[in-house]
Amino acid sequence: MLTLALECATATIGLALLEEEDVQAEFYLCSGKHHSEVLLSALDHLFSVTGRSPEEVGLLACTVGPGSFTGLRIGVSTVKGLALAMSIPIVGVSTLEALAMNAVPTSRLICPLLDAGNGQVYAGLYRIGPGGVPQAVRSETLIDITRFLHDLDREETFFLGDGAVRYEALIGRAHRGAVCGKDRQRLLGSAVGLVGLRKFRSGSALDALSVMPKYLRPSEAETNRPRAD
Repeated sequence: MLTLALECATATIGLALLEEEDVQAEFYLCSGKHHSEVLLSALDHLFSVTGRSPEEVGLLACTVGPGSFTGLRIGVSTVKGLALAMSIPIVGVSTLEALAMNAVPTSRLICPLLDAGNGQVYAGLYRIGPGGVPQAVRSETLIDITRFLHDLDREETFFLGDGAVRYEALIGRAHRGAVCGKDRQRLLGSAVGLVGLRKFRSGSALDALSVMPKYLRPSEAETNRPRAD
């Protein structure tokens, strides 16, 4: 089965085509352009260079959050449109879960961190489970980085993501068992595809109407909305 995977939760874009678990092609875009400007042309190019067609796709996988409000809306709305047009299922993948795949293989606790600004991070804790899929040890959260590190158990932990890069010095001081994978902060479409495919095999699939972005905090518009008297 051919899987098309999309990752639009941050400032970058990840795209991949997988034939079962074999990655046929993968793009990682860090162009600085708005996702809406490049996503569809990148998808066209992905099919062009592989010689495959959208009609061959049997599964869609995409990150559903946490992450950028705009990026998530663009990514999720794109796969919803494709799923409706092609009548195929979607698997939603946590952004942090996909990021945790960058630590494979490891026996350490995995802590993906996304920088959320203002001293906060989107954080999760995972271990690699059967089949090589990250399994959540603790629910995803939006939290102050200092508080998160203070409450974290002192076992050997593999930190990764742009949040780990930004707060590397703080992590090192607070957590002596830390390993920061500065070279493993990219969110890859292939990771989304692999996690999505394995979830699909275990029965975790949704239709186009059921897939929704997962936000861990209200948008700026919601925060600034005037209260009714």
